[in-house]
This record gives sequence, structure tokens and C-alpha cells, in this order.
Amino acid sequence: MNETHQQFMREAIRLSIKNIDEDGGPFGAVIVKNGKIIATGTNRVTVNNDPTAHAEIMAIRAAAKELNTFDLSECSIYTSCEPCPMCLAAIYWARIDKIFYGNTKLDAKNIGFDDSFIYGELALPAEKRSIKTTQLIHDEAIAAFKKWNQFEKKTKY
Repeated sequence: MNETHQQFMREAIRLSIKNIDEDGGPFGAVIVKNGKIIATGTNRVTVNNDPTAHAEIMAIRAAAKELNTFDLSECSIYTSCEPCPMCLAAIYWARIDKIFYGNTKLDAKNIGFDDSFIYGELALPAEKRSIKTTQLIHDEAIAAFKKWNQFEKKTKY
């Protein structure tokens, strides 16, 4: 693998190790565009009391702010661990082109970060998932979608 890729991965790993001493989880991420680091993130879930504050999410937020866009195509993410389902979805939503990771989801499971339950839940139909899901007043909720569909000044994403 290219030495530059390894340097970016080493930075994600360095951040993951440093973050432990800063009371965060052992995860770090770096977003790169045109061969330059534009944003970094570390796991701040317990520090921020925010279950979405994973390293990849924090890096995506910082990159979007830095580039002033929600479209991070032409970017790559280097993350110290294979992304969880939430982070993987966010990476797709951000349109990041490439993912490089260090540890696997099995490595994460072995230290107590087990996402296999979530992967299993996502494969089930909504009515069979462990969290009860109920649709309510669809005839009223659809009004926003109808308005959006007719809104001429919308920014598509």
C-alpha cells in the first residue's frame, strides 16, 4: 500500500491512542482531500454524552464545515477501525469516495464494541426489530414531502 495512505492511517491511529488519555474511546478518523488532511475526529461519545459522536461522524462534521459543503465527494476517510453501521451510513450520505480502516469490527467486538446486534436488526423488517416501531398519522406527515416535491428552491442532496 502507498506510503501516503499509511501516513494518513497512522494519524488516525495516533488520534485513537491519544483520545484514550482524553477520556474518549479508542477511535480516530482523518478525512483527506487532494492529498491533504482537511479534518480529523475522535470518539467523544462519553465526553460529550452524545451517542452519535463517533470518530468518523466528528470528522465528517469537521470536514463539511471546513469545505462549507455537505458533499464530501473527492474525499477519503482513514479510520482506526472498520466503521460501525451508523458511521458507514454517514460516510455514504457524505459521498466520501474511499474508506481505509485499521482494526476490524471483530477486533472492536473483542474489546466490547459489538455492533453485530445492530447489523442483525437492520436486516429485519421493521415489525420484527427489538425496538417497537409504529407509523402514525401518515396522511398529515406526507404534507411536508408534498411541499418539498413542489418547492422550486430546494437544494437536492
